Amino acid sequence: MPSTRELKLRINSVSDTKKITNAMYLIASTKMKKAKENLVNTYPYFTAIRREIKRILRTVKEADSKYFYPVNYEETNKGTYGIVIITSDKGLAGAYNSNVIKEALKLINDHDDYKLFVIGNYGKNYFSRHGYEIEDFDYSPEDPTIDEARDITAELLDKYDKGKISKLFIIYSNLINSFSVETMSMRILPFHRHYFDDKKADEEKVIKNRIEFYPSLNEVIDSLIESYVAGIFYGALVDSFSSEENSRMNAMSTANKNADELIEDLSREYNKIRQMKITEEIIEISAGAKALKKE
Repeated sequence: MPSTRELKLRINSVSDTKKITNAMYLIASTKMKKAKENLVNTYPYFTAIRREIKRILRTVKEADSKYFYPVNYEETNKGTYGIVIITSDKGLAGAYNSNVIKEALKLINDHDDYKLFVIGNYGKNYFSRHGYEIEDFDYSPEDPTIDEARDITAELLDKYDKGKISKLFIIYSNLINSFSVETMSMRILPFHRHYFDDKKADEEKVIKNRIEFYPSLNEVIDSLIESYVAGIFYGALVDSFSSEENSRMNAMSTANKNADELIEDLSREYNKIRQMKITEEIIEISAGAKALKKE
């Protein structure tokens, strides 16, 4: 049976650990709220870009882009896949990282020809340790910015334009609510034209006046799509970061609850031993008093 001193030390140790996990919970909560606010603030801009792409495709039927599948194209699994994987820099976030890696391995196992672009030290360490070749891609998942998303987009589109990758995928985490995170595997490029179809659009509202495009129709579309892809990456980065912090919040919340339960059990054991010692002392005093009385 442990002594009261040992139990007291364990109680203090668990209490100190709880202070750390509680601080981590509060920090994660603050970061998640800030990231979600930043994402919401950018929605109008990227929604407007998609709306413009839709408008062009509705009004100029011959509009085309290197980022679209050709008309009547039969999709195949040929070519090099570019796979962007978003993990965190550190652990202590429940199953957040392992779920992303599992989803990535599914895509990797289904297609032998691929290039991996990993964001986050956790994912980089995992794939390097297991012998996977990773492209030089030095970006952090912490506090993502729109400028970082544009840099990532420019680097990947350059490889796509040069034919080094034929399809572009992103694997990230989507925050559904405070208790649920979903791992997403999404193909970004090339787009099917119907991706931008507006089925609810009223045909009578289609602009029939001639639109002038400078320097050319295709260059305007390509520029809009590049900005739109940057928006997709920014949304995925922020969503993943929010999911990471939410997962860390839940992990720290569980740790706090476990710490409370452990402290309660240890305190009960401490009080039990302490009460036994007090009882023993009372018995000894009582026995001594009786012995003196007999004498």
